[in-house]
Amino acid sequence: MSDSNNTSNFTNPSTFILLGIPGLEAAHIWISIPFCAMYAIAILGNFTILYIVKMQPSLHGSMYYFLCMLAVTDLVLSTSTLPKMLSIFWFNSREINFSACLTQMYFIHCFTVVESGIFVAMAFDRYMAICDPLRHSSTLTNRIMAKISIAVVLRGGILIILKPFLARQWPYCRTNIIAHSYCEHMAVVKLACADIRISSYYGLFVAFNVASLDLFFITVSYIQILRAIFSLPTKDARLKTFRTCSSHLCVISASYIPSLFSFLTHRFGQNVSLNFHVLMANVYLLVPPMLNPIIYGVRTKQIRDSLLRLFTHQWA
Repeated sequence: MSDSNNTSNFTNPSTFILLGIPGLEAAHIWISIPFCAMYAIAILGNFTILYIVKMQPSLHGSMYYFLCMLAVTDLVLSTSTLPKMLSIFWFNSREINFSACLTQMYFIHCFTVVESGIFVAMAFDRYMAICDPLRHSSTLTNRIMAKISIAVVLRGGILIILKPFLARQWPYCRTNIIAHSYCEHMAVVKLACADIRISSYYGLFVAFNVASLDLFFITVSYIQILRAIFSLPTKDARLKTFRTCSSHLCVISASYIPSLFSFLTHRFGQNVSLNFHVLMANVYLLVPPMLNPIIYGVRTKQIRDSLLRLFTHQWA
């Protein structure tokens, strides 16, 4: 579509135009290859985790319950962005309905907060399992895990609902062209011809509070866990216990580092090129859903053994 709409006058357009990765339009087909591969691995890996946990009664515990929640969250996050992104790369299908854009915005930001809450729940589970193992099963009952899960989802849903609500209120009278590959919150509201400080400050408030509070609780949990690990009498016991937490630490790093980098460059990195910022914004939504099932599949003995049994049974 022509960029003639860039200077047209309208209020609350029926559609937005997503540019994909600005400046790299000629390379969209090539960029789509690794993106499509990552999406396929994420879909296959997370559905495999869900299937294995469902089929193996020995995995019906709190750790694997939260892992299934993480898998579902990763499936929602990747599916919220990749199909539309690939349609831009492959078919130049850049239009997205105004309401669909706000819905995509909500799902992306909501489930990013939900994922962060799941990491806190998983850290608490590891804390109970290592620091207070006698009370672990009696504390994290199915009823308590259900309450934690509902609280995590409700927190994400309630904190984010104001973002698309405010975005719908602003008048868009300059352009409907979004210099992004999906409807990221600030990329959309920056198009409004109004004072958007409320949206900007609220986005900062949510990001800062979620990241700081969740990282604080995760850090406190792992300080206690490490203290318990180093108090174990033998090196083998310490290594064995630490391995039960290493997968979680790898997943947290793979999720928080690129997302915080993308957030900071979007807010404060005026010298960072737009195409690099958009690439990083895609990476933090695609790489963790791809890596999480691989990390847990490789580093968690119970899942690895269950996967091997599944394959050997299929080929026997």
